[in-house]
Amino acid sequence: MGLFSKDIKTMDDLFVHTLKDIYYAEHQILKALPDMIEKATDGGLKQGLQSHLGETRNHVARLEQVFKMHGVKAEGVDCPAIDGIIEEANEIAGEVEDKKVLDAALIAAAQAVEHYEMTRYGTLIAWAKQLGRADCASVLEQTLKDEKAADMKLTGLAEAGINAKAA
Repeated sequence: MGLFSKDIKTMDDLFVHTLKDIYYAEHQILKALPDMIEKATDGGLKQGLQSHLGETRNHVARLEQVFKMHGVKAEGVDCPAIDGIIEEANEIAGEVEDKKVLDAALIAAAQAVEHYEMTRYGTLIAWAKQLGRADCASVLEQTLKDEKAADMKLTGLAEAGINAKAA
């Protein structure tokens, strides 16, 4: 089912479809993070990615909670956007030989993922509120807060020296 599928007729259908999209995305991120952690050489970056792996597991659990609250089975739908972001990150990481430059590239890739997640969670929160589901919005807001904090940590690492070392 594509984003503009005939199966999406109502705002509720759109909300559920987007929940499934981010659920799939979070699972793909769970698969990609261990490789990123392994490739990172900066200790702070490794630690930050490791911490986000744990947070991502919590994000999946929260999504499952929202599915349950909304009375819908928790399942994913293919998300070409996150697949493309992760594929691009893997390609770039495979091409960079200088480990300091690789760390900068990993931060950029991780931030691309964070920004995608922030757009999805922000949209879901707005739609949940519109649908009268403040309970779902509240759970989703916790995850959006985590994603914004992860993005800020990555920016901090980049600006605190990783980008300068890469240059």
